[in-house]
Amino acid sequence: MANITKEDVLHTANLSKLKFEDSAVEGFRETFEKIVDMVESLNEVDTEGVEFTMNVADNESYMREDVPVEPWNREELLRSVPTAEEGYIQVPAIIDNGEGDA
Repeated sequence: MANITKEDVLHTANLSKLKFEDSAVEGFRETFEKIVDMVESLNEVDTEGVEFTMNVADNESYMREDVPVEPWNREELLRSVPTAEEGYIQVPAIIDNGEGDA
């Protein structure tokens, strides 16, 4: 049985940029424990003699002819975005390098 702690939940939430109410942490801890237990139960499955399978679907890669086309007009493209700076689309920061909230 997995032993997921409150600190594990809070650490995972922080890495995922999530914030839980204190009242919800125990519920997430129990859910995470059940998930880890379920995944660990797969170790009990006898796979002796089962052929390795990377993909169960018969997928084929279809290649198209590589045809050169005119590039997008940067000015026209930048007119359709909320904010742009120095010719680039400006987006909110999502990575904080461990220095607090992004």
